[in-house]
Amino acid sequence: MRPWDRLQLVYGEDGIEKLINSRVMIAGLGGVGSYSAEAIARCFVGVMTLVDFDTYDLTNLNRQLHSNLEVLGHYKVDVIGKELRKINPQLVLINHKVKIDETNVIELFDGEAYDYVIDAIDDINAKLLLVDYCKKKEIPIISCMGTGNRRNPQSFAITDISKTFNCPMAKKMRRELKRIGIERHQVVFSQELPVKSDNTTTIGSNSFVPASAGLLLASHVINCIIER
Repeated sequence: MRPWDRLQLVYGEDGIEKLINSRVMIAGLGGVGSYSAEAIARCFVGVMTLVDFDTYDLTNLNRQLHSNLEVLGHYKVDVIGKELRKINPQLVLINHKVKIDETNVIELFDGEAYDYVIDAIDDINAKLLLVDYCKKKEIPIISCMGTGNRRNPQSFAITDISKTFNCPMAKKMRRELKRIGIERHQVVFSQELPVKSDNTTTIGSNSFVPASAGLLLASHVINCIIER
């Protein structure tokens, strides 16, 4: 008996071999990326790189996988990395406690070829740097657009950013990508209009909307790796 026996019934022996020999990066380990990371790990991908500069705080408890009262103040990459190794002790794990900027984006990759990158970052500038680097190096990447202030997890879709609507983040990202010469880019976005709130400084969230986006990202990445 092997831990991937049930997975092999879906993807076949050759598929499992592809996953074990693949390398995936997840940038951003919040409500979206934490679920992506665990789903990828449970598919027994051989090498995972986790990128997040942040530590857990009390407001993360409503939506972020592995957040709890015992890990407040701990780095997300450390906590999640420890949990992923409980799932797959053979996992090769690379952690980066950094906020992506012009000075470190190249170092994250360390010259390695990646089978896929998941961009689950909130910061537009960091997203642009990551997408731009991957496009130039021909590394497959998919980005998550906004998940805050939404209620319906069934509204997510995977499409080119040129076809997004009802998403303020996607609108801004589309404009900024065009500015740097990138016309096409695959994203997960919500077709639901964000809920209007009297609080203009804080974005609302729940446990199931960002989680659904994270799982959708992971499913896309795993299926793409298998189908190559």
